[in-house]
Amino acid sequence: MKKLSFIILLLQIVLLHAQEKPNILIIHTDDLGYHDLSFTGSQLYNTNNIDQLAKEAVSFTNAYSSYPRCTPSRYGMMTGMYPVNENKGHLGGIPKERNFIKLFNDAGYNTSYVGKWHLGKGDSNPENFGFSHTYAAGEAGGISSRFFPFNQKKNGKKGKYVVPNVEEDGAEGDYASDLLTDATINFIQNNPKDKPFLAVLAFYAVHTPIEAKPEDEARNKEQLKTIEFGDTPAFIKEGEGRRKMRQDDAAYAGMVENVDENVGRVLKALKDLNIDENTIIIFSSDHGGLSNDGNKRERQLATTNIPLKAGKGHLYEGGIRVPLFVKWSKELQPRVDEKSIVLGMDVFPTLLELALNKNVANVDGESYANVLKGKDSWENRTVYWISRKARPHSTGDSKAAVVRKGDYKLIQFLGTDTIELYNLKEDISEENNLANKEPEKATELLQLLKDWKKTYLVPERLDVLKRNKKNKNKNKKRKN
Repeated sequence: MKKLSFIILLLQIVLLHAQEKPNILIIHTDDLGYHDLSFTGSQLYNTNNIDQLAKEAVSFTNAYSSYPRCTPSRYGMMTGMYPVNENKGHLGGIPKERNFIKLFNDAGYNTSYVGKWHLGKGDSNPENFGFSHTYAAGEAGGISSRFFPFNQKKNGKKGKYVVPNVEEDGAEGDYASDLLTDATINFIQNNPKDKPFLAVLAFYAVHTPIEAKPEDEARNKEQLKTIEFGDTPAFIKEGEGRRKMRQDDAAYAGMVENVDENVGRVLKALKDLNIDENTIIIFSSDHGGLSNDGNKRERQLATTNIPLKAGKGHLYEGGIRVPLFVKWSKELQPRVDEKSIVLGMDVFPTLLELALNKNVANVDGESYANVLKGKDSWENRTVYWISRKARPHSTGDSKAAVVRKGDYKLIQFLGTDTIELYNLKEDISEENNLANKEPEKATELLQLLKDWKKTYLVPERLDVLKRNKKNKNKNKKRKN
């Protein structure tokens, strides 16, 4: 009898411990620029729910994606590694001790991934990577139409992208972001009360196609009539193409505002379940907004990142600086961090320490848990980017590598002798190249960048997929 009572007591203690672990909700947007929120300065995009989340969170003004395009940026976030292979890598080859999702599973978390995955199939799909629940998460880099049946264009032609689940679950008139939010809310509502969850809601919005609900587009057309752009040109020449200089697309505004509406829905679900106080909520984007086109053709550009330079694809601030809000009402005091430099690859190391007080060795990302708690500041951090797969034809960018150390940022254009140096504290728009005025600083940062490339641009990092295939072939030969 005493033994039974002891077992019951032990189970109660374990249950109580599980309930004390925070839930985690990551809301990840696609192509949303730093200034695509009213909280960060937009006059057109009305984002009341996201604004309120930001006011209740620790918000960063120096937050960055790990890459200026979708797939490598997401690879950086999911793995905690610099995406120097500039591809989806091979997630299936990551050992369990460095797989953040499996570590959360082992700690008793119920894990969900809803929305854009774009990181591989087979052993690299979200289920095999470790997520216990998935929805609409496949190989697709986008969605063919935001409206049902989703996997074909609005004109009825077969679409480039095929997203699982949505076509069979949707109905006439349904909008994609609404279905993804429904799936996340259903997962949260059905999660066992004694089990913490980690849920990722990865919208396909606000990536192209630029399609809004008619009522949202109409509302923004009316609002545009009240906005004065003065003598700001619609476009300027930049890179290999143009840069959009105005936030004046009513359909794109409607897409942003639909994301905001759905963020409000999922936040309300947390509150209705009385779990909002002990849920860590992260809101961010995979890179900057689509503001530039290239030398192949003029395309519909979504937004402008002004006062940040350029946008998606570029290693200027407009391509890599992103909104980042972290809310945990139970533990974190709301504030704006205008100093610390944080990257997308830091997200999971941070969550692992916040939720489980654990760290993972041999990853590039770092936990900014103490930064969130106000115990540390990262204004002097040194971070790097490299883009050798430029797309001058579509987004107008050139091959480049970047180092930021403190306030200074150096851009080296690969294959040329061109470097640019900026003091971001004084020149957020990257208009005043200091490379000739401050040669010592330029030399210092260029050497840092060269040393980093020598360490990181090595075969075992650049060719993850081939390496794993070779290892499999070697193992087969050994068995034979």
